[in-house]
Amino acid sequence: MTLPSVIFGLLCALLIGALFHVVVDGGLGRLLLYIVLSIIGFGVGGWVAISWSWVLIPIGPLDVGAATIGSLVFLGLGHWLSLVRVQTTAPQDKL
Repeated sequence: MTLPSVIFGLLCALLIGALFHVVVDGGLGRLLLYIVLSIIGFGVGGWVAISWSWVLIPIGPLDVGAATIGSLVFLGLGHWLSLVRVQTTAPQDKL
């Protein structure tokens, strides 16, 4: 993988994460979460495409289609898991 393709992949992942943040709305913490998840998902999606010889939308040595799908899967799962709220209840006195 060449340096320009790595930079292009990072830019694509950052754009996907930022657009996902705009669509689902959230604060600064969620933006950072979505960007990190997008970068990891983009890398995993690209790695899976290379490992299994899948070609969806190749741009140079980078398979942008499969990497985008991986990024969206990670973003969807991360968003879903971040919606979980822990509900605490105060202990009740028993007489």
